[in-house]
Amino acid sequence: MSVHCLHHHQRQNTAHNIFLEFHKHQPQSLRKIKEENEREGPHPSSNVPMDFEMFQHVMKTGVIYATSRARGRGFDPEDPDWANMGQGAPETGPLPGAPPRDFSMSIEDSLIEYAPVTGLEELRIKVAEYYNHLYRQGKDSKYTFENVCIVPGGRAGLTRCMAAMGNTQVGYFTPDYTAYQQSLGLFVRITPSPLLHKDANEAIMPSEDFKFQALGRGLGAMLWSNPANPTGQSLEGDELDAYVKIARELNLALIADEFYSHYYYDGDAVDPQDGGADDDSNWPKTVSSAAFVEDVDIDPVIIINGLTKNWRCPGFRVCWIVAPKPIVDMLGSAGSFLDGGANAPLQKLALPLMNLDFIRRDTWALQRTFKKKRDFLLAELARIGITVKWHPTATFYVWADIGALPSPLNDCLVFLEECVKYKVICVPGVFFDINPRNIRHVKQNKCINFVR
Repeated sequence: MSVHCLHHHQRQNTAHNIFLEFHKHQPQSLRKIKEENEREGPHPSSNVPMDFEMFQHVMKTGVIYATSRARGRGFDPEDPDWANMGQGAPETGPLPGAPPRDFSMSIEDSLIEYAPVTGLEELRIKVAEYYNHLYRQGKDSKYTFENVCIVPGGRAGLTRCMAAMGNTQVGYFTPDYTAYQQSLGLFVRITPSPLLHKDANEAIMPSEDFKFQALGRGLGAMLWSNPANPTGQSLEGDELDAYVKIARELNLALIADEFYSHYYYDGDAVDPQDGGADDDSNWPKTVSSAAFVEDVDIDPVIIINGLTKNWRCPGFRVCWIVAPKPIVDMLGSAGSFLDGGANAPLQKLALPLMNLDFIRRDTWALQRTFKKKRDFLLAELARIGITVKWHPTATFYVWADIGALPSPLNDCLVFLEECVKYKVICVPGVFFDINPRNIRHVKQNKCINFVR
């Protein structure tokens, strides 16, 4: 092996070892101190931190890992010299052309009490009206507040769903949202089951393949993001309808994470700033499984959404689950021991954000702003020779293929280590290859040549 190749190999090993060490319960430095203390005998006092072996190791998500590596290089979120392309949340300030948001409030005494574990009824009504107006017009079956469960964040919603599951197989795709790994691996009643694409070049699994795998694996539930994080691809129209029909036919709980359902860039409606109507007749493109549900209390379709992404209020920790009434009851029971419910004052503050005219105008501004960001990033990546196999039609992510870069830069963990040296943050693709039971080594990860 040449000296040049050896250097590349060492850089790759270093990046992989940093990743593996970060996810160990007991870091190597702590193990060395412990071994030295055991050799030297007991000390009357010691500043050695406890390893707390009685606790189970909990892995970090990709954003946390990337940020920690950047902090080691002096990252400060207020420093304009840093380009943080690893963040998992949108900018929260005013957008050009967006309606104003008033976040001032006086907290009533009643709001200091616990909120109902399924949320304030006023907000649940607003959420139901939103889905009925956008996706249920002309349908006999409509959502009511009893179909809505307010939760303290999207991950809390995922956790409630998983906690309420019985002994069942839960399917998932890869790549997908990094937090699914912990949600799917947390409860012993759940058996995670990855659905494999026949064609490695397809971003979305065709409905006939989904049905074949759901039947063959005996799935009781399916967890997925739509539009997809990290690829920015969307299942919609006839194919989304087919997925919902399969769920209905197989009595399979379709758990749809729709947190990016306002971030679409390929709609046919004309932006009011370009001459389109600025009223309720002209909505920007959004997508939801709710449009294809026949009976809201029978079809096993569970939708998770909230203020975090589409409303750009991640700090509120106010989100919701829309589902058949019996499932909402079970989710309420799960919440009573898991999280106790969402913040009452912020649920109240969320009410104006759920007014339909506000949502329409805000979504137009959001799509206008983030489409420019997407187009800029795609053009710059193409200019420097980084491939994007699937141009995102939705979300605010780009799933970049670095496989053609010279080794070892084509390894996402090495790529991150080099990026932070130049004050750039991205999320390594390995975090999106969902691996709930940790059965694959990092070198077997199929997303090793991708970054988000």
